[in-house]
Parts: sequence; structure tokens; C-alpha cells
Amino acid sequence: MNMLPPDFVPCFSTLLPSEPALCLAIVGDRHLVTHDATLPGLGALAALGAPEVDVLIGHLGGVPCRLLAWPEGTAAPDGLAIEGLRALHGRLDDDAFWISARARQLLAWLRDHRHCGRCGAATEVAEHEATAICPACEHRMYPRVSPAMMVLIRRGRELLLARSPHFKPGVYSALAGFVEPGETLEACVHRETMEEVGVSITNLRWFASQSWPFPHSLMLAFHADYVAGDIVPQEGEIEDARWFDIAALPELPAQASIARRLIDDAIAGLRD
Repeated sequence: MNMLPPDFVPCFSTLLPSEPALCLAIVGDRHLVTHDATLPGLGALAALGAPEVDVLIGHLGGVPCRLLAWPEGTAAPDGLAIEGLRALHGRLDDDAFWISARARQLLAWLRDHRHCGRCGAATEVAEHEATAICPACEHRMYPRVSPAMMVLIRRGRELLLARSPHFKPGVYSALAGFVEPGETLEACVHRETMEEVGVSITNLRWFASQSWPFPHSLMLAFHADYVAGDIVPQEGEIEDARWFDIAALPELPAQASIARRLIDDAIAGLRD
């Protein structure tokens, strides 16, 4: 499963390194890259002026990695383009893509916690820890990670795939949903399956997990087997759901997603 590279060491600091760094540059919520989809050097960003965020977020093979961000509407300097992270998958090298994903998640947290959620005072970011601290009430706020289950249901050679109203037209995927407070992953899988498509399942089998920075999900994926029930799509959540034979599948999610890897794993197992 794609993830942060093994020689990446995460950290967080507002004290910036003096040595050359790998720059994860973001405008709004999109990423600045060269026209051949590589990360820009610090010199190429000088024309943008002072960033709203500039922090150290880790080291790749000993090389510092800096997150720099500017507000939406900032124009790209000559030689650079502003692109969404999803569109960069397969164009950025894997190391740069997944470190950019970490940068995106940390930036969302920094922007969402400029003020204290308890008293409203402006927060201060800790010098050597990913923590936003309220100087008024001392409340501490950490980067949010939202666990979400995903399940791919099998019935013989068929897979149950569904589409949400916000999906790209024609794309179908596995079922997914967020874990409720106090709920186990297994209970979440059964609940979400019944809520979204009205079927019961058995034989849950763990597949893998993936950090997904849109904006801060941790996807936890399972295979499962169908037991009973007719498909009834949940109104407002599921636009369509149906059984697909593995020889006649619809358009599937992008390779960057754990959903696609989950589906590919099921297809490979059924063809063996």
C-alpha cells in the first residue's frame, strides 16, 4: 500500500532549517509544481512573497521537508503551475506525492485552528510539536485524523459497487463511511452496509489502511461476503448501487485510492 516513504521521519517545528529543503508549496488547497510535475525549489517561490504558513514537517533521507502555503487567489510564478493533489498522482513521484498529502493534512489543521474552539482566542502553534495552544484557556488542539471504514462485498463472481452523488460520472466504488464515537470498526462496517444499501454481510476480512488527505481521513478497508437482502440505496448518500460481474465492471476509482486496490485485490482472488 502506498504511504510515506520508509526513509521519511515525520516531525513538526516552526524553527526552519538553514540547509536546502524539499518544498511542499500550496496555494489555497492546491499544490505548486513545475510544468514537468516536480516539486519547486525555494528560490522559485520567492516571487510569491511571505507565506501564511512555513513549517518543518519532516525529513526525507535527512533532507528537511518544508510546508509553505499562500492564500487562495495567489498567482503562480513563472515556471510553476497550481494543480490539485488528486490530479498529480502518477505524475509526481510517489515520495513527493505522499509527503504532499501529509503537508495538505497539516495545512488543513493549521487553518482550521487559528482560533480556540472553546473560548475563541487566537491560538499559537507550539515550536516543536504539532499542537495549537490557546494562550487564554490553555486548550490544546492536535491534527485531526478521521477513521473511516471501507468494505467490498462479494457474491460469487459479483462485487457490490456503489456511487455517491459527488463521484465523477460513471465511477463506482466500494462502500465507505465514518466511524461513530464508541463504535468498533466491525460494527461500523455492518451498520454502514445496512444503512447505505440494505444488505447483511459476514466473514469480514482485513485488507489494509491508507491515509487519505481529503481532508484528514484514515481509510480502513475490509473484504466481506454477502448474506441476504435486496439493494436499497440510501437516499441522499448513494446515487446508485448494483452487483457487477468481474468481467463487466464499470469505471473504477483512481489507482491512488485504497478503494481501487481493494477492488483489484478481490478481482485477482476471484480469477485465481
